[in-house]
Amino acid sequence: MRRASPALYAHRGASLELPENTLEAFRLALELGADALETDAHLTRDGHVVLSHDPTGQRMAGIPRAIRDAPLREVQSWNVGARFTPRGAAIERVERLQSPFQIPTFDDALAAFPDTVFNVDAKQTAPDMIAALIRCIRRAHAVDRVRIASFSTRNLIRARALGYEGETGLSAPELAQIMFAPRFALDWVRPAGHAAQVPRRAYGISFATQAAIDRMHRVGVRVDFWTIDDPVEAKRLFAMGADGVMTDDIRTMANALRR
Repeated sequence: MRRASPALYAHRGASLELPENTLEAFRLALELGADALETDAHLTRDGHVVLSHDPTGQRMAGIPRAIRDAPLREVQSWNVGARFTPRGAAIERVERLQSPFQIPTFDDALAAFPDTVFNVDAKQTAPDMIAALIRCIRRAHAVDRVRIASFSTRNLIRARALGYEGETGLSAPELAQIMFAPRFALDWVRPAGHAAQVPRRAYGISFATQAAIDRMHRVGVRVDFWTIDDPVEAKRLFAMGADGVMTDDIRTMANALRR
């Protein structure tokens, strides 16, 4: 990937100040100091990769319709700022834009930010969206700046099976293998993915420790934590060798960490 560690990822863009996963939120996040953008992807009925955390338009636009059941034209008619409540100074910014906020295609995002690293969480599992996602990335000549991540092990296996040339995240079984392998066996662990993207604690395992970070580095994978909005905690993680943190509060984090 093009960006060196440590990296500050804007989680769904500047999602506290503008509607998440929109081009406007991405643009503001980069202006505020994000190194990379974290986003989420689904597939429309007519085969377009679009950026949305949720599988439906209900939470963001008040539209109880599944993205996978709707064509792109319909999905992009939803105003995903309809239920968004900005905070502080962001209120004036949202009012000044005075336009509906649209779910973007990944094609549009890659074109709008041609030098930006994206970490994309492939959410949809059925129908399969991975082939379309890889075509989109290759079409933009962006394999060196897009990491495919997913909570779905099936999606990650599919991306690798299709020969994706860029980075992929680690699946839960791959993480477990690293965390539970005897120390002497770590030299033989060869994860297929490139990045362990983890919360501070999950499944009874604490990932935010020196020992855990050292284990993951020993097998050659980077370690990114989500979601971290406390600069003190971010500094602690970076001091232990974390490669990146994902944050909702990009303004506060960038100001504190780059001061």
